[in-house]
Amino acid sequence: MMNIKFVGVVFSTFFLLNCSTYKNASQTMDEPLIENLLKQHPEQFDSLMKKNNQWQIQIIYTQIDRDKNNRPHFTNYYFNVDPNRYFYPASTVKMPAAFLALHKLNELGIPGLNKNSVMLTEATYPGHTAVIKDTSSANGKPGIAHYIKKIFLVSDNDAHNRLYEFLGQEYFNNTLHRMGYSSVQMLHRLSVNMSDEQNRHTNPIKFYDENSKLLYEQPLVNSKLIYEPRQTFYGKGYYSGGKLVEKPFDFSNKNRISLEDLHSILKAVIFPQAVSKKQRFNLTNDDYRFLYKYMSMKPGESDYPRYDTSHYTDAYVKFLMFGGGGPMPDSNIRIFNKVGDAYGFLTDVAYIVDYNSGVEFMLSATIHCNSDGIYNDDKYDYDTVGFPFMRNLGQVIYQHEKKRSKKYAPVLIRP
Repeated sequence: MMNIKFVGVVFSTFFLLNCSTYKNASQTMDEPLIENLLKQHPEQFDSLMKKNNQWQIQIIYTQIDRDKNNRPHFTNYYFNVDPNRYFYPASTVKMPAAFLALHKLNELGIPGLNKNSVMLTEATYPGHTAVIKDTSSANGKPGIAHYIKKIFLVSDNDAHNRLYEFLGQEYFNNTLHRMGYSSVQMLHRLSVNMSDEQNRHTNPIKFYDENSKLLYEQPLVNSKLIYEPRQTFYGKGYYSGGKLVEKPFDFSNKNRISLEDLHSILKAVIFPQAVSKKQRFNLTNDDYRFLYKYMSMKPGESDYPRYDTSHYTDAYVKFLMFGGGGPMPDSNIRIFNKVGDAYGFLTDVAYIVDYNSGVEFMLSATIHCNSDGIYNDDKYDYDTVGFPFMRNLGQVIYQHEKKRSKKYAPVLIRP
């Protein structure tokens, strides 16, 4: 692991700003700041707060104050956060998968093997699929870096699944547990129908350099992971095979991670020195620059992959502040985040920066948008409840930050 003193997030070419180590720079406040801010906007939040048992909103807001040396200090505020209340994390699990893929590459330490190496995935187990090309990449070949780009640019499911296969189920879970993220249960690929055994088995993978020299070969892996059983049921019915089954939907064997762990994992990459050494990922300076670039990039700014911006708008994966659609006209605002939406659960975990006004804060939120209690019917309340909530919440916190006085103005460097 590199010796980081401080990571300063910047846009475009991105680089690291070093200054002295800081410790004990985080505190949690008991005052109901978030609730008080929401109450100031009853037209947007009253109906949600009065029925929060239905909407199951959880929010974490972290204020960031810089000292005279520009070192960040953190104050955390919580609304309705409960690590024991399950929500389906959906695509937010792609964020730790991306970080861990780089972490594993650096742990392997094989000369010549890096995130830009060609990664060919084989299929030797029933139900698995192979990947030998990627026409969306500059060289037409798949690789870790390109998968990570697609994850953060448009939340690509197959890209995540290929990283899941590179990591393996045991490594994915056990590594995050050792790092202190104890709520994690990563049990399956996304958006593919596979059995428990198919998800426990992960594909053989080979990495090559640009001259087609074999750098590393990973065999088929069978996970023997034993995870804590859950009894997690939601709703009153679900569709299966086109028919309504009138009983609660079973999430017991679905992926799990708490909002607080997601928030902490993001903080560990944006501000690695603000977390314990145990919680940091094994990343290089170049890894950090790479992640910052693509976590905050808009789909239309990407050449490889290139996206149809009539569908993949600026805010396609920016729920907080922008509601997951439309333009982001202020180029001074950048959001380093990961979203997820499935089964009516809508989540965003974000670090938000306005380089013009000197605003920076972390904000994570989840809401359950399924008022009829039926799953797999594609009738969720995303457009009427979820996206407006995320947009309004982000804007309320952003406006609060713009008015909040700070002893020292942050130095947020952008080339």
